Amino acid sequence: MGLGVEWAVQWLTLSARLMSEHREELIALDRAIGDSDHGENMDRGFQAVMEKLAQTPPETPGAALKLAAMALMSKVGGAAGPLYGTAYLRAATALGESADVDAAALAGALTAARDGIVARGKAELGDKTMVDAWSPAVEAADEVLVAGGDAVAVLAAAAEAAEVGAVTTDPLVARKGRASYLGERSAGHRDPGAASSALLLRAAATAAGFPEGAAE
Repeated sequence: MGLGVEWAVQWLTLSARLMSEHREELIALDRAIGDSDHGENMDRGFQAVMEKLAQTPPETPGAALKLAAMALMSKVGGAAGPLYGTAYLRAATALGESADVDAAALAGALTAARDGIVARGKAELGDKTMVDAWSPAVEAADEVLVAGGDAVAVLAAAAEAAEVGAVTTDPLVARKGRASYLGERSAGHRDPGAASSALLLRAAATAAGFPEGAAE
């Protein structure tokens, strides 16, 4: 049994809640190496997603993610809007019109989202960007899929790996984005995009029924 539109809507709903709850934390992270607006932008963007969901309830998981992509592209400033918008749009395209998403489809959607971020931002693993959360998430999801895990297990593994990946950005020297202007001074600070990515992937796992904090 896969995951349906209820899961996708719950994922986006939990994402909006987490962006609101962690708004100040993300602002602080971005203040250290960016321009201080990541938390505000993400909170505003997901509030716009919630408004769109209320106006036009989606019928499939892919439709829900496409709706989110459009809202984020139009409401989130800086690099995050195009990057997250591309991620959700690529994931939506990968899911297609299926009403029931299984483990393989989810792993494929996560890969498509990560590849969209890489294509848009031209960043690689180790550049101190959200890719440092997404790439481990994709790898972990693929490993669980190969081992025969279900959709919930795929998302749980992705969330845990993303959280670890976000932490690994702390000592890195930024090679992409605004933080790269700081050079060595960017070391010692967590990348805000990696932090928000970990929160969003945790929301996806929680929405699928994986308890918050169970993998920590």
